[in-house]
Amino acid sequence: MKDRISKYEIRKDVVQESVEAVTSTVGEVTNIIINAVKDVSTSIGGLATDAFAIRDGARRARAQLVEDEYEADDEVEADAAAESEEAEATESTEALVPPVTGLVDAEPTDGERTPE
Repeated sequence: MKDRISKYEIRKDVVQESVEAVTSTVGEVTNIIINAVKDVSTSIGGLATDAFAIRDGARRARAQLVEDEYEADDEVEADAAAESEEAEATESTEALVPPVTGLVDAEPTDGERTPE
């Protein structure tokens, strides 16, 4: 007796192979999609981290600029106060000491030496 495969068994084998092939393909495609979504989310997370670092750096730079401007204003005010005090001291000294005139144009007398 010859072993024959019935047409129902052939159909079952075809359906079984088809389902296995489709399932395998769907699994591969699903893996590809899952890995792509994972890679995209990792990239977006890295971009967000960079954006936060840039924002924090800009904040620190702005704060440093304000601090530097504040210190520069203090230095300008201190310099102005020192110049004002120096000018007041010079004015008060000038008021105490009379100006000396006539020394530059004076001609040397016979007994005086002229610097060479």
